[in-house]
Amino acid sequence: MKLLLISNSTNAGEAYLQYPIKQIAEHLQGIDEIVFVPYAAVTFSYAAYEEKVQNRFNEIGIKVRSVHRAKNPRRMILEAKAICVGGGNTFALTKKMQEQGLMQAIRKKVKEGTPYVGWSAGSNVTCPTICTTNDMPIVQPESFKAIGAVKFQINPHYLDANPEGHAGETREQRILEYIEANPRRWVVGLREGCMLRLLDEKLELIGSRPMRIFKKGVETFEVNSGDDLSFLL
Repeated sequence: MKLLLISNSTNAGEAYLQYPIKQIAEHLQGIDEIVFVPYAAVTFSYAAYEEKVQNRFNEIGIKVRSVHRAKNPRRMILEAKAICVGGGNTFALTKKMQEQGLMQAIRKKVKEGTPYVGWSAGSNVTCPTICTTNDMPIVQPESFKAIGAVKFQINPHYLDANPEGHAGETREQRILEYIEANPRRWVVGLREGCMLRLLDEKLELIGSRPMRIFKKGVETFEVNSGDDLSFLL
């Protein structure tokens, strides 16, 4: 498989997709066109999302074609040279993808080696489920099941912060609840500015910040770029 799973689209103070565009270009080397899934967009249109991504992908010479324009989105995925799924609301994205049969189609394609790029919600949906998203369930999908291209769960935008005066649960506490209920599953807290790249059977962390690792019965620990991540596969 060839997966590039990005925590966030935009670093603070930077332009949209500025920080990961070099890695995206390398990941999609030799590709001149991608099929884009915009369904995580909620407060702006799918067409506007397609245009926003196209404006950045112009820099790397790649044409963006959105599934929302297709009469048969599933067939469009099955015929894609490469697939890109954008961030936004994971529940909205999942609902629409399930309705159109895109989860199974993408799983088939990535297992065959079709390159995949996702950020935020687009990374969430590559996991077995969407249960470690940060998003509010604004719509109800058929289930929490996702593509299952990877065996572990991702928590994008992972934060260590616990603001002064805040008495609610931290991100870590929420993930600890998840692994208590799902003891067989690894969860990775992917901090902003970082991404995971899976090429064939090698998983690599890219970025200057460590990734936090959670599993029931294992003391929480961190890994850095260059560390062996084969235990997640």
